[in-house]
Amino acid sequence: MEYCVFTEPQQGASYDTIVAHAQRAEQLGFYAWFRSDHYLVMGDGDGQPGPTDAWTTLAALARETSTIRLGTLVSSATHRHPGILAVQVAQVDQMSGGRAEFGLGTGWYEREHEAFGIPFPAKRFGMLEEQLAIVTGYWATPDGATYTFEGEHYRLVDVPALPKVVQQRMPVIVGGGPRKTPRLAALYATEFNIGFRTLEGFAEVLDNVRAVCAEEGRDPATLKLSAAWPTVVGRDAAEIARRCAAVGIDPASDHGERLVGTPAEVVDRIGALRELGVDRLYLQTVDMTDLEHLDVIAAEVLPQLT
Repeated sequence: MEYCVFTEPQQGASYDTIVAHAQRAEQLGFYAWFRSDHYLVMGDGDGQPGPTDAWTTLAALARETSTIRLGTLVSSATHRHPGILAVQVAQVDQMSGGRAEFGLGTGWYEREHEAFGIPFPAKRFGMLEEQLAIVTGYWATPDGATYTFEGEHYRLVDVPALPKVVQQRMPVIVGGGPRKTPRLAALYATEFNIGFRTLEGFAEVLDNVRAVCAEEGRDPATLKLSAAWPTVVGRDAAEIARRCAAVGIDPASDHGERLVGTPAEVVDRIGALRELGVDRLYLQTVDMTDLEHLDVIAAEVLPQLT
């Protein structure tokens, strides 16, 4: 299983905080560092000193890291035109030496769109499907050829499809519900992500994804399956309570859809997730100033899972 750090910088993080977090994750041997693609704080916080832009951040991190993979979980189809997005992601891939990964979703946070004046159509699934078709078609266009797309939402005409990605195939991540998004993953993606469920919930969606792949004529074994869990790890109850308080979690609440506990407790739950066939786990760590949290996970959790 690949173990990735997943962050939410819109909750309050400067670029200096972000780069320190990503560099610590790299030093500790995490496989990848991912961030959300949001501009507005969620909940009661003030979001100071943000926001930061996802792909601007990743471009900078491409030059300030050397081994860790970098990506979005997930970019919003409402935030950028797909032609420009294809250029941005390919450029980050070049800047990082082939370490970029690209997650894409419909976008869901209506208040964010209202705040920043971003159009938020009631129906966005068609936009997502066309964007996936465009970026994958763009990146697959051979040298010297141009790319054209005619759809309901977007039109590209004889675009040179430059720059080229460094990787043979850009990793594309799609996630979401049990039926519609698995079909898009089967058609366009390299990975399907399931977020914030119980073990039973993960199992149900995984079964659905495999069935949809079979319906679409794709070998399910060729689609990476990943899960994301809000994560709080502490060596004892006091440390767990402190970290829970920092991110607004009641330590006495039901943690069925979260990964909360001592290293031994979270190792057991990750092991159960791995038995379901999950290939990659995103550990959502919201307090980006708590670098010791990464230290604890790397020193006391990950070695027990190898």
